[in-house]
Amino acid sequence: MQFRTLLTLASLAFIAPVARAVDRVERGLLVRYDFSENDGQTIVDRSGVGKPLNLEIDRSSRVQRSDGSLVVESSSSIASTQPATKIIDAVKKSNAISVEVWLKPANRSQSGPARIVSISADTSQRNLTLGQDKDFYDIRLRATGSDNNGLPSTSSPKRSLHTKLTHVVFTREAGGKTTIYLDGKRVAGKTVKGNFRNWDHRQRLYLANEATKDRPWLGELHLVAVYDRALSDKDVRQNFAAGSRAGRAASSAGYVAKADTLLFDRHVAPLFAKHCLECHDAAIKKGELDLSHKASAVAGGESGKVVVPGKASQSLLWELVSSDEMPKDRPPLSPEEKDSLRNWIDSGAAWPVEAIDPAVYLNEGHAGEVWLQRLTVSEYIATVRSAVGVDIANEARQILPPDLRADGFNNTAYNLNIDLKHVEAYNKLAEIIVSRMDILEFAGRFSKSRKLSTDDTMRDHVAAMGKWLLRGPLDSNEINKYSGIATTVASAGGDFKEAIGYIVQAMLQSPRFVYRIEYQHGDGSSRLVDDYELASRMSYILWGAPPDEDLLRAAEKGELTDRTVVEAHVKRMLKDPRTIVRSEEFVSQWLNLGRLANLRPNAKRFPNWNAQLAADMQQETLAYFKEVVWTQNRPLSDLLNTQVTFATPALARHYGLQPTDKSTDSKPARYDLTKVPSRGGLLTQASVLTIGGDEASMVARGLFVLNDLLRGTINAPPPCVNTVPPPTKTGLTQRGIAETRIADNKCGVCHTRFEPLAFGLEKFDGIGAYHDKDEHGNTLRDDGEVLFPGTAKPVAYQTSKELMDLLATSERVQQSLTWKMTQFALGRPLVAEDAATVDKIHKTAQQAGGTYSDLITAIVMSDLVQRARTEATE
Repeated sequence: MQFRTLLTLASLAFIAPVARAVDRVERGLLVRYDFSENDGQTIVDRSGVGKPLNLEIDRSSRVQRSDGSLVVESSSSIASTQPATKIIDAVKKSNAISVEVWLKPANRSQSGPARIVSISADTSQRNLTLGQDKDFYDIRLRATGSDNNGLPSTSSPKRSLHTKLTHVVFTREAGGKTTIYLDGKRVAGKTVKGNFRNWDHRQRLYLANEATKDRPWLGELHLVAVYDRALSDKDVRQNFAAGSRAGRAASSAGYVAKADTLLFDRHVAPLFAKHCLECHDAAIKKGELDLSHKASAVAGGESGKVVVPGKASQSLLWELVSSDEMPKDRPPLSPEEKDSLRNWIDSGAAWPVEAIDPAVYLNEGHAGEVWLQRLTVSEYIATVRSAVGVDIANEARQILPPDLRADGFNNTAYNLNIDLKHVEAYNKLAEIIVSRMDILEFAGRFSKSRKLSTDDTMRDHVAAMGKWLLRGPLDSNEINKYSGIATTVASAGGDFKEAIGYIVQAMLQSPRFVYRIEYQHGDGSSRLVDDYELASRMSYILWGAPPDEDLLRAAEKGELTDRTVVEAHVKRMLKDPRTIVRSEEFVSQWLNLGRLANLRPNAKRFPNWNAQLAADMQQETLAYFKEVVWTQNRPLSDLLNTQVTFATPALARHYGLQPTDKSTDSKPARYDLTKVPSRGGLLTQASVLTIGGDEASMVARGLFVLNDLLRGTINAPPPCVNTVPPPTKTGLTQRGIAETRIADNKCGVCHTRFEPLAFGLEKFDGIGAYHDKDEHGNTLRDDGEVLFPGTAKPVAYQTSKELMDLLATSERVQQSLTWKMTQFALGRPLVAEDAATVDKIHKTAQQAGGTYSDLITAIVMSDLVQRARTEATE
């Protein structure tokens, strides 16, 4: 829909204009002061990030506001009323910072240096200061490699400061490299070694003076911004080109437009997706009304326009919803949903997207949310193996409760609970692990000392060992507790080996070992994850295991805020065999291959079924996945139509293939299927085909294709509907049963979306064998059509191979694979706010080639992994 061409000029009055987008770099922004409005003695933080860090002017008579700038005419103090915690906490975690200022110095004689921007306590205690020292800029930055006064400083060249409007940027990368930019150009740089862990959390932010009020700076401030990352050359040039006035507060009309857009995105679009599109999308279009696309929604249906922007009382859509006539045969909208719909129409019916994708709105939540994640059984086994070199796989699988599947995967965080059985299991497993370790050899990795004492030697030993086992530094309280175990052992007459054994045993049961714990306190805003958090995210996404020594070393040095360093580690990690094992976990969970172990088809109908055949089917899919994804390095979507497979002799015979001499009862052989058009791709493998059950149900198979390959959605059937599939008989095939349902007025509206997706699989029986006729002598077909979600017309295919090719080349299928892998990587369902980032991930991966490696790299480099949303705390 194009509102401006389809609505009258009078209607347009109800749509608030959208403010022009500013051309400034915002990623990593912590505070921004643009002095755009006169707020009296208050300077408002307009970053929109977290809780505002506002400043107060102590002597307003000495400071004037002039055309969006702050003119400091004589000594004054402009300071935050609270410590600059928002800045300090963020840069301590990122180990990087940028300070950006648009300014005009009053003269070239100010010295001290005169404080332009400072986070400090007095003239000798500071976290950061950007100052003027006569004709150059001087930046003092506290780090573990400099003193508490930020010395030695970084300075611009002599005579580089001028009394004109100037864009000044100072950046410090996580690795220590500092750079000064003037008007978009690099003019100086050096290295400030160490990290920011020694920053003082009590210090406040000051403009144009020091806390002691004896280092005044005079001149004009047009913009001040601080970031928790080092702006790149490109970022600095972009902000310089944008000018000193870019990014200022939007007009009131712009704010109204933004509010209306949020109302649609957060309330109306999910409402349409949940309640309306079942009947009113591009495919079904009941009453000729399609509410899934902007243009068609404005055009209306057979009864005319259904929305009159600005007038809910005159809108047919509101009339039908408010009277509970719609949705039909479903529960009415809640009062809150009705309020959202009415408010949206009355506010102008802003519709910021061209199409509504119902799959985006399946889950509620916020982008970047971090859920506490317990290690899955497989992750626990891999973590123990990597951390202490003990293989505990058999015992762990026997003792630990199995992980349960939720939202398609067993690593979904909200489902990874811990009960008493887990606590007892971790305790027992820790005892077994320690009993198998060479404790003295393990302890020797972290210290040569074998003193059993409570002095600093033991504390240092505990700290080093804990950093490795618990995947990050221990705080003093943790060190005290673990060191206390040594004290207890010593007082009971025990020795060093015994003490270390108990300490390790305690660490193996601690929440920090069993869970992936991240820092969560904050103000509800987004933050860059710190180096250790990112190291764990990377390693568990790629390996399902903890960071190795190289990755932890990079975290310790603060190098993981440098994207080029992160990319280099991802490239290195992709070559590790653990990446392949983790990828096989993804495909196994996505396709729910674990269900094959418990599958019990009807023995009379399928007498050849046995547990070994089920295991062979699972082995086939994993070997096929490894061949396509790793050996051939093909795009992930090629999993749908690559004509090769791997089968044991028993599985080959089951498929009607001639077993080769290369296969054994336990090891599958490779089969070229180019001359077997009915086979080739995941959907033609028995591990997937068994989803249809004994009757090879079109419903179950069709829903799998719709949900897991096309990311389509379908509402649950009404409670009164009998969902037990009727059996086939002479003259009636599963396809015939499906076509009857599709023709039914009540059932067809839903079944037409998914059952035809399985028509191409009709020749495969309930356990994946291929037949031209079924057991009743009915002729089977494999032609049909695919209705891709969001489209109005289905695409026909004549054979199952054509269906596989359609799916393999479908952009929708490729997007679905991106969503599935991203969900598995994050360990949580994706929500609407994630959609834009997932779209960027998908485009980046596809441009790179669309392989597993391309996609996992794009995921790790995205904001969904690099950033986190904190929990708001008082």
